Amino acid sequence: MYERMRDRVENVVKRGSISHDYIPDQREIEAFSRWTDEFTPQNHPPVIQVLLERGKDKDITGHDMPNLVYISREKRMDSPHHFKAGALNVLLRVSATMTNAPVILTLDSDMYSNDPQTPLRVLCYLLDPSMDPKLGYVQFPQIFHGINKSDIYGGELRHVYQVQLSGMDGLAGPQLIGSGGFFRRKIFFGGPSETPEMNQDRLTSKSIRSKEVLAMAHHVAGCNFENQTKWGTKMGFRYGSLVEDLYTSYQLQCEGWKSINCKPKMPAFLGNSPLNLHGLLNQTTRWSVGLLEIVFCKHNPIIYGVQSINLLSGLGFAYYAFWPFWSVPLTTYAFLPQLALLNSTSIFPKVSDPWFFVYVFLFLGAYGQDYLEFILSGGTTLRWWNNQRMWMMRGLSSFPFGWIEYFLKSMGISTFGFNVTSKVVQEEQSKRYKEGIFEFGIASPLFLPLTTAAIINLASFLKGIALVFKQGGLEDLLLQMLLAGFGIVNCWPIYEAMVLRTDEGKLPVKITLISIVLAWALC
Repeated sequence: MYERMRDRVENVVKRGSISHDYIPDQREIEAFSRWTDEFTPQNHPPVIQVLLERGKDKDITGHDMPNLVYISREKRMDSPHHFKAGALNVLLRVSATMTNAPVILTLDSDMYSNDPQTPLRVLCYLLDPSMDPKLGYVQFPQIFHGINKSDIYGGELRHVYQVQLSGMDGLAGPQLIGSGGFFRRKIFFGGPSETPEMNQDRLTSKSIRSKEVLAMAHHVAGCNFENQTKWGTKMGFRYGSLVEDLYTSYQLQCEGWKSINCKPKMPAFLGNSPLNLHGLLNQTTRWSVGLLEIVFCKHNPIIYGVQSINLLSGLGFAYYAFWPFWSVPLTTYAFLPQLALLNSTSIFPKVSDPWFFVYVFLFLGAYGQDYLEFILSGGTTLRWWNNQRMWMMRGLSSFPFGWIEYFLKSMGISTFGFNVTSKVVQEEQSKRYKEGIFEFGIASPLFLPLTTAAIINLASFLKGIALVFKQGGLEDLLLQMLLAGFGIVNCWPIYEAMVLRTDEGKLPVKITLISIVLAWALC
């Protein structure tokens, strides 16, 4: 069935039109008639097609089917579309014209329902008269399937989705995490609506296929509808950051809304995580740009958030917003001690110095707390190790590139597009992932800081060994050699991809050569 469907789709694409043999219903073929030579992904009119209508369409057993509506909002080259937040706001408005249902669920396209009882759990919160009337949304943690046993890319983000969501739940509530959130519709309407059709209390009675309803739906899906309105500022999902989920939930809590983290034993939803290194680093780079947009906006969480919500919640949101700043200490510790060691210079206390034990205590204390949180939340030691390695890789690669892209964007030199993270892999890539082998097959600049750090750490460790044999004793250089050794262990997948592998996922020779030149220049 799938192969036949694929052949039909490919034939339609080649021909450029839909045959009546495929879709005999004139109503259904109407949407495809809008595809013209001028129709492009960035320049097209709104397309809204009702595929199923509740009460009129039934399945093969005679049961009623729910409403199912395809929506493609209008896009024009000269109109900003605000990425995912803009798409969500169109969905809010179109659904308001059709059903105006009081509860909304947002899901990423790669996620599916794993527990049919999930809506009932939500209604237990939203309909309970003893709950806070300012409860605005219920957030479920993101759980991923298909992750390999050791989670080599740290894709499950256990600290964010398991540990920290529970912590925020003890304050004003957790932040949105992009998917798996149930909302009261009214939280997105910050006051009287501009049109009666957008009134949050309006009851609908007309068929969603009626001309009047479809005309209004097309109107609110247009590019110009938001002009001179509060959409994106006081209404709907908020504009101003590529991480619209964090920014919107932060703004909602500043307005007084609360949230709840619902964490049932059976995951409510399951989804996909990036299954290659480049996809994950690129995703984190995009997040970094959005987080910096929050830091440098007028609603900075440390100033505005602390005053509007409370001290701890404001600092909680600030913790996420300031993620890209971790690039400073991580990059410093990945390069500075090692470069000093290559130049035979000691920058840390000697073993006999009491300050030596302070450094060791801080290192072990931080890692001990991180490990304890990870294990108590249900993780394994191997997954924790890979998670901390990926945190350092993000700090060396994604966060600095996020800074660069943010400054270029601020100066109008570059605009970071919302590139959807690919979660589709080829058969050979999938096989390597299941075996726990890193995927480096793309010649991406995101790999350069990682490979350069790997070379410098290895060179400095070898230089340290030479100095020990030459001078005798480790007292002056022990901490620097430990750091370099720690870097070498974490960089093993990089060395393997540089030298030992012959498959298509190995590190491109061009990246290796450029990294060697960069390492030589730094030394």
